[in-house]
Amino acid sequence: MVKYQDASLDRVFAALGDTTRRAILARLAEGDATVSDLARPFAISMPAVTKHLDVLERAGLLTRTREGRTRRCTLAPAGLGAARGWIEDTERFWQDQLASFADYLAANPKPPRKERTHGKRPRQRSD
Repeated sequence: MVKYQDASLDRVFAALGDTTRRAILARLAEGDATVSDLARPFAISMPAVTKHLDVLERAGLLTRTREGRTRRCTLAPAGLGAARGWIEDTERFWQDQLASFADYLAANPKPPRKERTHGKRPRQRSD
C-alpha cells in the first residue's frame, strides 16, 4: 500500500514544487556550482537564493561545502530516492487497481444499451 505520511517525502515534494528550485537542481545536474553561479540566472536577491538552497538541502537534494569564502553546491541525487519510491509504489497500486477493474469488466459484460427517448417519441427511420 502507498504511504501517505512521511516527513522526508513531504520535504522532497515541497522542494520540487518550486520552479526556481527545480531550475537549481537542473543546473546542478550539469555539475557542481557556487552559490553565485546558481543565483546568476534569477532576478532574485542572494538571500532568496540562499533560502531556496536551504530548502533543497533540508530535503536532502543538495549538499554545500565551504571553500574559503566560497560555498560550493553539489547535487545529492539519492535524496530523490524517497520520491521515486513513492511514485513507483503509487503507479504499481493504480496499475493493479485498473487491471482488477478491467478483469471485472471482462467478466461482467454490460448488456446492450437501449436508446433513451427521454419522453420523446422514438425517431422513425425514413428510407
